[in-house]
Amino acid sequence: MSKNVLIIGATGSLGRALTQTLLEETDAHLTLFSRSADCLSADDSRVKKISASVFDRAELKEAVTDQDVIFAALSGDLPAMAQAIIEALDNSASQRLVFISSYGIYGELPGQNGRVDPVLRSYRQAADIVEASNVNYTILRPGWFDNSNDLSYELFPKGETIYGNAISRRAIAQCVKTIVEDPALHSRANLGIVR
Repeated sequence: MSKNVLIIGATGSLGRALTQTLLEETDAHLTLFSRSADCLSADDSRVKKISASVFDRAELKEAVTDQDVIFAALSGDLPAMAQAIIEALDNSASQRLVFISSYGIYGELPGQNGRVDPVLRSYRQAADIVEASNVNYTILRPGWFDNSNDLSYELFPKGETIYGNAISRRAIAQCVKTIVEDPALHSRANLGIVR
């Protein structure tokens, strides 16, 4: 049975990579959610586009309805965006959320010694909001994105030192695809992801 997947941040580089992967490699039905979703060229019978902000409560609430997996890769006020998504999901574990944060938010990189750069604070706050919720989440904390065709990745559970610093957008999409195909995978996990 095909899955329904909502991609919040669909016009971003990760949203586009995931859209391409899921259309090419699965039979999933996609809802592409972004302030400028109308500009996306994904014209496919399995694609629906919603041009709206995550802060438009009514649009977001409607978008999450009947979705098997919700993927969110956003920039901006991440804590407020995470909170809006959790509220739209009614803070319940009935749906699956994959939320993109950043590696380094716990000072877990070699040489960080627990120190977190100020630029990462909003990523940490957003991750804390998702973790404190009742939603069935997976937080992915990628390293630096690149456009490589390398699909390999390694996952590092929260609390482990992350060795490595780059990851292709396509590899992140492959990891998310495994969750779409098996929503029990990495349930309530917070994972660093690098090549």
